[in-house]
Amino acid sequence: MAPDMLNHSSKIVCVMDASGRLGTTLVHRLLQRGYIVHAALHNYQHLHHDIDEFLETFKGGHESKNFNKNLKVFHSDPLDYHSIMDALKGCSALFYSFDPPPQQPNYDEFMDELEVMAAHNVVEACAQTDTIEKVVFTSSATAVFWRDHHRGHRHQEGGDDDIDERNWSDISFCKKFKLWHGLSKTMAEKAAWSLAMDRGLNMVTINSGLIMSPDLTIKEPYLKGAAEMFEDGILVTVDLKFLVDAHICVFEDVSSYGRYLCFNHVINSTKDAVKLANMLLPPSSNDQHQSLDVKKSDPQHVRISNKKLCKLMVDYDNTSSQLVN
Repeated sequence: MAPDMLNHSSKIVCVMDASGRLGTTLVHRLLQRGYIVHAALHNYQHLHHDIDEFLETFKGGHESKNFNKNLKVFHSDPLDYHSIMDALKGCSALFYSFDPPPQQPNYDEFMDELEVMAAHNVVEACAQTDTIEKVVFTSSATAVFWRDHHRGHRHQEGGDDDIDERNWSDISFCKKFKLWHGLSKTMAEKAAWSLAMDRGLNMVTINSGLIMSPDLTIKEPYLKGAAEMFEDGILVTVDLKFLVDAHICVFEDVSSYGRYLCFNHVINSTKDAVKLANMLLPPSSNDQHQSLDVKKSDPQHVRISNKKLCKLMVDYDNTSSQLVN
């Protein structure tokens, strides 16, 4: 029996930040499904993304006419409450993800403050917008698995070996080992949940694995501690298409709740690790294998589970066959 889905005819939704890989693809898929989309491009300190350049990605093909009709582009600064409110006006939902500002592209010990402030502003703006029915908040798997479970400690203590969205990364552990991406994502998501519950806001989070893309490099902040992830069997990746499907599914399914750990591949064998290392570094590099600390034998790992999301997505229609006219 198919799950109850939202009646999304004439629905207006907002995607913020719409300029990244995830945001742009989400905008495209939502337009395909017949939504009217407010694409909010983050504007940090007047460093504008070019609107014409953004719109160019949606030109061409038989869909372009309807896309132009149903797409409205905004500049928004996640640290500017009023610019967020402008983008949310009339929207029934927000898809929110955070990308570092151009002047601060790498995660460091100060990024958590910026990301927490942005999450607070966005959730508060949604709570003050009468039309918002649901918020889909993109977090990370690094907000789930970073804690002292290495080298079988959990198993020795007799605990449950499974890791899923019920787990949270330990803030002290992240600070101790300078896992700034995990720290920022954990603190921002916790802040968002605290405020959403206080304001009675309907919110779900997607805790995404490493997003696979052609431009992925070893400098990706998610990959700090990649060797330890591999050793523990928690180095999880997700294809962009699957990630976008997951976002739309948790929005449209009225039964969705809480957090969803989102990945569709686990790097838990030496063969997979070498393949990823070769992708992350140029062929001429002598440090390919060392980038993931590949060993001769496969790691002894804990189990990481995305069962909750997979169960929800069993009956998800990921085609555009039910377009809203």
